[in-house]
Amino acid sequence: FRSRLRAPWRQKRDEKKMRNGRSRKNNRRFTEGWYYRLTLPPPVNESFVFIFSIEDAGRWVREDSIQCDKSAISAESDGYVKATNRIQKLVRLLRPKYVKSPLTLACMQLLGSQDTYLVQSDEDDTKFWGWKFSQGYGCTFEWKNDSKANIVDGGHITKEDFKMIAAMTPEEWSERVQSGFQILPFHLQGRLNGHDGTLGGVKADQGISGTAEFDLVIKPVAGWGNYPPLYSTGGAPLEQRSKGRKDYRQYSTAGWLAYFPVFEPHWQITMAHARASGFVNWNGTLYEFDDAPFYGEKNWGGAFPTKWFWTQCNSFENYPDLAFTSGGGIRELPFSFLPGKRTETLGLIGIHYNGTFYEIVPWTGEMEWKVTPWGRWELSGRCTDKNGKNQFEAEIIAVTDEPGVLLRAPTKDKGMQYACRDSGFGSVTMSLWLLEWDNELGDFVRARGQVPLVDQARSSQCTVEVGGIPWNETWNVSSKMKQPMKGMVRLPYVVRGLVEKTRRSKK
Repeated sequence: FRSRLRAPWRQKRDEKKMRNGRSRKNNRRFTEGWYYRLTLPPPVNESFVFIFSIEDAGRWVREDSIQCDKSAISAESDGYVKATNRIQKLVRLLRPKYVKSPLTLACMQLLGSQDTYLVQSDEDDTKFWGWKFSQGYGCTFEWKNDSKANIVDGGHITKEDFKMIAAMTPEEWSERVQSGFQILPFHLQGRLNGHDGTLGGVKADQGISGTAEFDLVIKPVAGWGNYPPLYSTGGAPLEQRSKGRKDYRQYSTAGWLAYFPVFEPHWQITMAHARASGFVNWNGTLYEFDDAPFYGEKNWGGAFPTKWFWTQCNSFENYPDLAFTSGGGIRELPFSFLPGKRTETLGLIGIHYNGTFYEIVPWTGEMEWKVTPWGRWELSGRCTDKNGKNQFEAEIIAVTDEPGVLLRAPTKDKGMQYACRDSGFGSVTMSLWLLEWDNELGDFVRARGQVPLVDQARSSQCTVEVGGIPWNETWNVSSKMKQPMKGMVRLPYVVRGLVEKTRRSKK
């Protein structure tokens, strides 16, 4: 690595084009967010969440109106004013004026010890950089004064080039950055010099000051698909453990169509299961750890769902190689501008256990949930796809007595706002069974004579969340996907099933 190792995600912008509103080919609202969770098992029994986001980067929007200078025309007649307003409206229509999006924001949110909450942000999107084809991004809120002076005065780069610095070595980043974050494929580090996110707003000096620092080295275990069992090869890196195997393909969390701009928002779990080593300093308290459970995901699109729930855990008692993620919500369908209902309510459960991925989604089975406004999450589902290798059923119950903490999420019209409630201290019980076909019932049933694959695995460190439009009664849903989208999403599963049958017939 070098200071100028990678160019940022942005190219050097043409200010004339920026003013004309053509800095992005598509100037619709857009946000990208990354979520990571670190779990420190007992006796520490703490949970840390790292959330990074960039909203409306490089986006310029049409100015809604240009106010008449009434003082300049106060002596004129009302008719003149009306005529002038009409002329101004015509001019704005023919030559619209563009301004920078008021929702542009680079933000770091951290959830720490005992569900405490810290935040720091910056409206200057040019401070944010990102790699195009791999996980590498960051934002420097503040540089160390001596570091900046040495860089500029030493003649290595100009002040203009200084703004374009992207990835650095972890050592270099630590020496030069006062506050900000840098996320590389297997390394997370950051310094927050912000304030209590439960008080005031998201921008600087709007709450009680707080600080945090973190430096984590990550060893991936499972993405979103089958994986080499955690303890079968001594905990080696994923690339080494999967060498020579062909059944570790990873999948889109919401189906292959999620690769395209079809649904809003998009969701991809990047690390359903991982291990992290390093330290977190939270308001002066130091936490050091080695091989602690770690999780990562990404969201992108115009805004979060209008209503959702989410749960996740990968720190179970007596089940070290077990992880699950479940979520459900209301998402927009394609062509939302058309009349009629253009939303659907969908949910999923993804379980990684001993090298096998158990996926319960509405296009290969069924999933149901009962989620109270806060405190209880009951989830169940079955995968009954005959094209798959296995059919299975899962039940998950998570509860919490903690009040949780309000977190911010990007909204469609108001930017980063309080939109969800989280806690890292949910108590969860999870079970997983294989299914078999019963000719008499004409349906799949739990396999007779077999013990459950997972028998009431328990944890007191489950993350639980509700978000979007609040609800006053239990949210009871049977997740169903509509045609023709269901058939389109199922297509790869059908093809894989036919391929497997062909292979078996040849043998």
